[in-house]
Amino acid sequence: MEIALIGNPNTGKTSLFNHLTGSYEYVGNWSGVTVEKKIGIFKNNKDKLIDLPGIYTLNPLSKDEGVVTQFLLTEIVDKMLNILDASQIERNLHLTIQLLEYGKPTIIGLNMMDVASKRGIHVDPVKLSQTLGIPVAPVVARSGKGCTDLAATIIEGDIPNPNPSLVHYGTEIEEAIEKLEELLEGKQNHSVRWLALQLFEGNQYVKQYLYSVIGEERLNFFLQQIEKTINTNYQTSLEQFIFQKRKAKIDWIIADSAIKRNLTKTPLSEKIDAIVTNKILGLPIFFLLMYLMFMLTFDWLGFPLSDYLDGLITGPIASGIESLLSAVGASDFIHALILDGIVAGVGGVLVFVPQIFILFFFISLLEDSGYMARVALVMDRLMEAVGLNGKAFIPMMIGFGCNVPGIMAARTIETPKERLLTILLTPLMSCSARLPIYALFVGAFFVQQKALIVLSIYVLGIAVAFILAKVFSSTILKGETSLFVIELPPYRLPQFRALWRSTWDKGKGFLKKAGTFIFAGSVFIWLLSYAGPSGMDVALDDSYLAVIGGFIAPLFEPIGFNSWQAGASLITGFLAKEAIISTMNIIYFVPDEASLQGLLSNYFTPLSAYSFMIFILLYIPCLATTATIYKETGSKRWTVFSIGYALIIAYILSFVIYQGGKLLGLG
Repeated sequence: MEIALIGNPNTGKTSLFNHLTGSYEYVGNWSGVTVEKKIGIFKNNKDKLIDLPGIYTLNPLSKDEGVVTQFLLTEIVDKMLNILDASQIERNLHLTIQLLEYGKPTIIGLNMMDVASKRGIHVDPVKLSQTLGIPVAPVVARSGKGCTDLAATIIEGDIPNPNPSLVHYGTEIEEAIEKLEELLEGKQNHSVRWLALQLFEGNQYVKQYLYSVIGEERLNFFLQQIEKTINTNYQTSLEQFIFQKRKAKIDWIIADSAIKRNLTKTPLSEKIDAIVTNKILGLPIFFLLMYLMFMLTFDWLGFPLSDYLDGLITGPIASGIESLLSAVGASDFIHALILDGIVAGVGGVLVFVPQIFILFFFISLLEDSGYMARVALVMDRLMEAVGLNGKAFIPMMIGFGCNVPGIMAARTIETPKERLLTILLTPLMSCSARLPIYALFVGAFFVQQKALIVLSIYVLGIAVAFILAKVFSSTILKGETSLFVIELPPYRLPQFRALWRSTWDKGKGFLKKAGTFIFAGSVFIWLLSYAGPSGMDVALDDSYLAVIGGFIAPLFEPIGFNSWQAGASLITGFLAKEAIISTMNIIYFVPDEASLQGLLSNYFTPLSAYSFMIFILLYIPCLATTATIYKETGSKRWTVFSIGYALIIAYILSFVIYQGGKLLGLG
């Protein structure tokens, strides 16, 4: 049995999905978390639950919303589970009515009753069920309360087909529905009433579907007739007329099923919003939170833990592996491969795991608390000035964790121009894969200003993205801009279990790459450093890796680093940014009494180190990000453009920083 889980954004849909299926999908306290369908299996059952992107209406405005309509048109749905936010029930019911018109057996999961109560709203599930003619089950999606009973009802219960005619749209519309039913008789299996109403509302997916059934010319003539009738009789558009009819019915349902009390006190969330979204205080508060996050990541918690893990890997673990290899009589080649290649390469990346997880934990904390949506609101004024709106900043914020889901999150943006612009600029956000590189260099050159230096890199990435957004939107990507509309979710006290799951979900990708891709890359890089034109076991400066790095090294002399080691590291960075660290650990000679950080001063100055970090921030996206750009844009031209412009901007900015710093006497 196929059961579709549908609801507005930020109603607890994904939390409910996790409880019903026992799986773990990413949960965030802002709209746009789910951008494609996810399929899970009910606990102790073989039935499928399909989590669809959050939508306000079945008439899609953005690419992710189109996933739902396309699914309903092309896939088999046996039952529907519609989750409602009891504190926003009036808005949520617009989607519910459209689902009832679809005609499949439907059950409502009524969530966030506690939030509704705090806002002075009481919803009676029994009355709501009687009014809508479908089962209504109260649940607490975050804790799982009521989820077991809900699952039993939807799987085993006899859920009746809903009344698709709950809303009467007036004589003209009802007659038009009957007319379309005659045109479609025997030609398709969907609810004609639902198809007709979606067509009248301007749903392009439904229109294209009906073109293929009854023909474009015939359908357009039919649509023009009903539009003309409504416009003449009621002096309004067809879409607005349908909306008003639904709204009138919803007002009646609310009056019958919900009681709204006036609260004498201003809700706490509004008091907090008055500060964190303030026109003057909003941005400073955001940057202060970012600074505190980096202080925790690099100074107060991250570095001590990383130093301890580094001592563990380079000490007992490396010694133990060396003793084991000697005991089994391993050859010198195997000895060098494992210790100088795998342990140095993979271990050099793993030492930064504590900092990665600390950063992810605090990003998850900001997301789950509800602050993420406030950041988008605060940034809207700046974003509007550069040709975007605040909603585009959410994919960029997600890009701080990983650019790939950030780019995918751009599906929530309505206009194609703004969506493409967001996709092109999100790779400029400093993802977690770059974090080990920053940690390595700030630990070597900026010990007293670690958090401040890293914050400056993140801010610089945002600033470059904004400047390029203005340039691109004024030149190659001219077009209409959309209005900024975003829902501010209620503030929530994050649950530790949810925070840990979210942190682990983000961080495990880093560990997987260390255990697979970085492992294989370390072996490959070591082999290139072990072999050379003159044979095997050559001096490092005579290896194939030195030849490759030396070929491009002169290009980087104007921006501060012209060693072949730096050039070779940048090449591997295209595969994965973490690979830069594993490459450096292999190719820089690190004797027992020294560390990589200590030896970097032989190759970099503080100025050239900062230039190197800026270049890493901006230059070509990694392979996974490049593949995602191509997938989301479907264009080789834009994919190549995203690589080319980033490389050029990285070089120019690093050149300005390095040469400007030298002129100021900082070199």
